[in-house]
Amino acid sequence: MQKTSAPLFTPVLVAASLILLVAFGIRASFGLFQIPIAEQFNWPRAEFSMAIAIQNLAWGFGQPIFAAIGEKFGDRRAIILGAIAYAAGLALSAWATTPLGHQLLNIVIGFGIAGTGFGVILAVVGRAASDENRSMALGIATAIGSAGQFAGPLIADVLLRFMDWSGVFLVFAVVVLATILLTPILRGIEKPSSGDDGVSMMSALKEALKDPSFTFIFLGFFSCGYQLGFVTAHFPAFITEVCGPVAPGGILDGLGISTTSAVGALSIGLIGIANIGGTLMAGYVGKYINRKYVLSLVYLGRTIAATLFIMTPMTPTTVIVFSLVMGSLWLATVPLTSGLIAQIYGVKYMGTLYGIVFFSHQVGSFMGVWLGGELYDVSGTYNLVWWVGIGVGAFSALIHLPVRNTPLRMAAA
Repeated sequence: MQKTSAPLFTPVLVAASLILLVAFGIRASFGLFQIPIAEQFNWPRAEFSMAIAIQNLAWGFGQPIFAAIGEKFGDRRAIILGAIAYAAGLALSAWATTPLGHQLLNIVIGFGIAGTGFGVILAVVGRAASDENRSMALGIATAIGSAGQFAGPLIADVLLRFMDWSGVFLVFAVVVLATILLTPILRGIEKPSSGDDGVSMMSALKEALKDPSFTFIFLGFFSCGYQLGFVTAHFPAFITEVCGPVAPGGILDGLGISTTSAVGALSIGLIGIANIGGTLMAGYVGKYINRKYVLSLVYLGRTIAATLFIMTPMTPTTVIVFSLVMGSLWLATVPLTSGLIAQIYGVKYMGTLYGIVFFSHQVGSFMGVWLGGELYDVSGTYNLVWWVGIGVGAFSALIHLPVRNTPLRMAAA
């Protein structure tokens, strides 16, 4: 009798992907509120930037906590708690009138993103998918979630034309709460796989923390966060200052993109679009090729692209090419890294272990945002922080090579 393949698209994958789409769409739009908030309260730009940086750190701290809650008390409860924290942080921020108030409330928002983000949601998807479909399912969920980077800012921009920033925050709070309606679809998938039976969370953590491969993956994810944080926060400004002019009468000029600042905004959108295809491709390739080698190639590709870009005179054309290349490698690391963790340590505590690794990513993101501003103030250019990003990218390309990708307990046996 011919074996029937397990379906790739399931209600769980669809519901989980939609939660990620909302969570990351709203999170990606925070940069648009920087000017309205600064103008209303007459704040320096650094005040709300610090709030966003703190949000990234809180997200990193909260990721393993919410993943552990999901694995101890149920994924749906962790997601609901995260959605409530996310919505509460947004709603209270709508009434905050001091920099400290926004910075403290972004801790709550960061924890809310952790509860509705990759650590919890990808663990749900990983446990629900069959072994043959897991890599691709993780890629699809990551791609749909990361599409929020493109859609979220556009929606926020439209809303800001009809209401002030505080009203948009309240609308977003309601939308986040609405994702709770999707959690019943996730019912019945929280039992661990038979291969993980009898292993406690503490035992799994001890095994992973003593395993050099886990350390390699942890250290390697730092550069991903550093590069993403720096590019998201500083790349448009870098382009505005350094890029050559847009050619009059050219394609960009015909599309209404006539200034270098407009090219900078376009670059972020192109990264978001290319990211969708790149993430799906990474999930597909990870099904057939050793994930650690694919990860090394992704980081190597980023390193080469960044090196060529910084060493070539910047024009609108080079910005577009770099944005498309970097976008195709943007979140390609997520399904590969999470899939590698599931492959080595099993799916039972995948969320907690990925959450710990993701903390390294968020520390890198904080450093990319903060160090970009600090080194720019010292040197007057972004060149030094750019070369730091190239260096850590090359480090990540190398450090994944010695990762042992066989299941941990199978190797021990």
